Amino acid sequence: MEFLYLAVALFSTTIGALSGLGGGVIIKPVLDAIAPYDAATIGLLSSFTVFSMAAVSTVRQYHSGIRFEGRKSLYIVVGSITGGTAGKILFSCSSELLGNSNRITAVQSAILAVLLILVLLYLLQEKHTSLHIHNGIIIASAGFVLGLIAAFLGVGGGPFNVVLLALLFSMDSRTAAVHSILIILFSQSAKLIAVLIDGGFGSYDLSALLYMIPGGIGGGFLGAWLNRKLKSRTIQILFRTVVSLLIILNIYNFFRAMN
Repeated sequence: MEFLYLAVALFSTTIGALSGLGGGVIIKPVLDAIAPYDAATIGLLSSFTVFSMAAVSTVRQYHSGIRFEGRKSLYIVVGSITGGTAGKILFSCSSELLGNSNRITAVQSAILAVLLILVLLYLLQEKHTSLHIHNGIIIASAGFVLGLIAAFLGVGGGPFNVVLLALLFSMDSRTAAVHSILIILFSQSAKLIAVLIDGGFGSYDLSALLYMIPGGIGGGFLGAWLNRKLKSRTIQILFRTVVSLLIILNIYNFFRAMN
């Protein structure tokens, strides 16, 4: 089982760093399907893993000469930090309200499936609507919403990040992927800090992190390298294929959790 955790983390974060998916959107539903953990623990395992991937990938991209877009990137970061904190609070409130871990998993899977379907519908359009927004408040608000979704679902939020960044700011797939990883880095760090302040990690079984974090770091390096080597068109095809498979997996997890 330990090797399986390593393999899931490595594969997920490689694809995530390469395409901007972030890894967590793959890790979360896969662990829901195969791992004997509750929703809160799976969310933390996913958050730690994608955080390690995002940290490595961001540093790697920076040292390779890729630069972020000045104030726009700063606004996105500020929004994602506050959104990540809000997402953690929302998850805690939802857990208390729903009580049963299976119900939480079902809600997360349903939301994730719907969001991924919307992402896929946008990607399948022949002509993508694209805006050129420069207003700082709107940019920060976008970062907030994306950070909140990422922290609440425990998935990093990569697919939604890439689509919204392309829609609002007319970023190409490569630039959107780089900024998506930046959002994941700061939203997940905010979530993990909030968990640490709110009682720490002692009540969670995080032993799988011994295998998942190395996988996340390795995936961050490998995905960042592949992002520079592959054409944008190839990245787009990979993105659409993975999103389609994830829709099916989340629908399966929803019905499995409801039974």
